[in-house]
Amino acid sequence: MSTPRRALVLVDVQQEYFDGPLEVQHPPRADSLARITDAIDAAHAAGIPVVAVQHVAGEGAPVFDPTTPRYALHPEVEARRTADWISVTKRFGTVFAGTDLVERLRQDGVDTVTFVGYMTNNCILASAAEAETHELAAEVLSDATGAIHLTNAAGSASAETVHTTLMTVLHSNLAAVATVEAWTAALTDGTALDKDDLVSSATHGAQQRA
Repeated sequence: MSTPRRALVLVDVQQEYFDGPLEVQHPPRADSLARITDAIDAAHAAGIPVVAVQHVAGEGAPVFDPTTPRYALHPEVEARRTADWISVTKRFGTVFAGTDLVERLRQDGVDTVTFVGYMTNNCILASAAEAETHELAAEVLSDATGAIHLTNAAGSASAETVHTTLMTVLHSNLAAVATVEAWTAALTDGTALDKDDLVSSATHGAQQRA
């Protein structure tokens, strides 16, 4: 198996998720942020590209207003930025729609995108799902992402339930899910992360419930 040509994609690690209605709840914000910075440091050490994505909703919007301090990347992330980073702004959940990210990744020979950031239940899910349509392998680092509590007309779920459920869903077909520690080891070894598949996930699920 060939060595993956990775890029680390920092999805919306913006102040918006550390204060206000979109505060990330699980894993705890401080913990996921620490793992995100660990991933950045590992990417720098391995010499792989880093992409910093910021969501923008327009001036005057209730969230992601680019004129407000909460639009900025978290200071711990910003402090690690280098001139080599790829910067992307997006208007949709997925990092690919309406951006030139796919073309820029192809210029660097990237075939595998590793997602960290926020939120599991929106932009991470949307981006990982779209990756395969661009013939990119997707990785999601479970301890460097995070979800929020959700309640709406369709039901209610805690952030922990949302996060753990979506990690299981992603790993069943759409992405290889791993911790930052496991991903860093894979970087060092030049290996791909293990990924499950839908048939085996369904089979194991049925056996467990039998």
